[in-house]
Amino acid sequence: EDAPKDVVTLGSKVTVLDLEEDFEEVYEIVGSQEANPRAGKISDDSPVGRALKGFKVGDVVTVEAPAGAIKLKIIAVEN
Repeated sequence: EDAPKDVVTLGSKVTVLDLEEDFEEVYEIVGSQEANPRAGKISDDSPVGRALKGFKVGDVVTVEAPAGAIKLKIIAVEN
């Protein structure tokens, strides 16, 4: 609750740009019980969720996914 409004936390809706694929995606960071990737709700324990938490708009994060490293730029955060 005390986190700045532009920082990714549990409950954030985050719009990211995949820098390699030039593709935008919107994720909602939720607890593992609420996760539903098809609905855009990803767990804060998932590789993407863990990588995004604590970062803010403009930051580029590297996600270590099973298929390899993915670079995502955070373009919007809604808390």
